[in-house]
Amino acid sequence: MGKVVFLYRSLAYRNAAADILHKARKLPRGAERSAARRYARALRDLAQTEAWLEGRVARDPRMARRMRSAASG
Repeated sequence: MGKVVFLYRSLAYRNAAADILHKARKLPRGAERSAARRYARALRDLAQTEAWLEGRVARDPRMARRMRSAASG
């Protein structure tokens, strides 16, 4: 049961982040758009942090590449 609740909560965070980011892209550049993008990024990070806390980290190849490139350069 715990895995199901975790999955729904994680998906809810990710879907909310995607929706907010989609709406932010429609806004003209400015403070409101930046705030919406920061909020979407925070929701995405929350989903990742929660996954880490639950011990269910899905390896994201993009993050691994960023970490490798930052360490080498």
